[in-house]
Amino acid sequence: MFVWQNILPFPVIADELGRVSTELGMLHEKKGTNTVRAVFIVDASGILRLMMYYPQEVGRSVDEVLRAVRALQASDANKVATPENWPNNGFIGDKVIIPPASSEAEIKAREESVNNGEIECKDWWFCYKSL
Repeated sequence: MFVWQNILPFPVIADELGRVSTELGMLHEKKGTNTVRAVFIVDASGILRLMMYYPQEVGRSVDEVLRAVRALQASDANKVATPENWPNNGFIGDKVIIPPASSEAEIKAREESVNNGEIECKDWWFCYKSL
């Protein structure tokens, strides 16, 4: 296994013996030793946060990979969720989703936040805000 260190600002692994690709499920049984195209986003703690598999015939979307990284960073930093296609969501635009309230007191606090213009809600459980 070879990891590029000084050329690219992220790890790229060449798997000449096929051990890594086998462990990560990248070998398709009908395709021989040709691997599927895969993206693995691993955080600084070594936790796999996202994986995307593409068949050989389909190229990867660098824009989607970057969007996913930015969404994970925004989610981690702000304890929120990002909607589909964020920051260009067709329903709430570049806003982020606040996790559902878990108590009646939290619901009341949200009502105050709505009245103060700090957040928007479609219902007591679906609330969102600008970052």
